[in-house]
Amino acid sequence: MSRILLLDVMGTLVYDPFYVEVPAFFGMSLDELMKVKHPRAWLDFEFGRCDEATFLANFFADGRAYDHEGLKRAMFESYRFLDGIEQLLDDLRTAGVTMHLASNYAPWYRAIEERLELERYAPWTFVSCNWGLRKPDAAVYQGLIERLDRDPGELVFVDDAEINCAAAEALGMVGHRFRTADILRRELKAQGLL
Repeated sequence: MSRILLLDVMGTLVYDPFYVEVPAFFGMSLDELMKVKHPRAWLDFEFGRCDEATFLANFFADGRAYDHEGLKRAMFESYRFLDGIEQLLDDLRTAGVTMHLASNYAPWYRAIEERLELERYAPWTFVSCNWGLRKPDAAVYQGLIERLDRDPGELVFVDDAEINCAAAEALGMVGHRFRTADILRRELKAQGLL
C-alpha cells in the first residue's frame, strides 16, 4: 500500500497572519498584543468551544471594543500559500499521492479554503474545531489512524511544530518538521513520495 501524507496547514502550507498583520491591525507590537489579548479565547475558538461572536467579543482580556470585521479582514486577506508550497502540492497530486489536512484551527479554516481552495489537493480530514481536540494530543493521531484505516508506519506527518511531529512519531508515524518547501520536497523524495 502507498503511503498517505498528513499535512498541517498554518505555518506549513499557509501563511499565518497572527504574528505580523494582527498586531499591525491593532497598532501594537506582537509583545504588546500578547500582554493584552485574552489568554484562552483563541484556544476556545480552536477547540470549537465558542462561536465566532463570542471569540471576537473576548479577544482582549479587558473586553475592549474594536472593529471585529476589520480584524477578520486583516486575517482573511493575508492567507496565502507559503513560498513553493502550491507547486509542491501540484506535484504531489500529479504523482498520485493521497493527502489529508490535519490542522489546529478555528472555523475560520473555511475562509482559508474559500481563498486558497486547498481541497483541490486534500480534504480537511482533521480540524481541531470540529474534533474538539488539538495536536499534539495523542487522540488526534489515533483518530487519524482509525479514520484512514492504515498502519501508523504508512502515514507521513508534516508540521512546522516539532512537538506535533514528535507526537506523531511516538505512535509510529513518519514525522517531518516543516522548514521550507524545498527542504520538504527533498524529504518527501527520500520517502519515495515524489
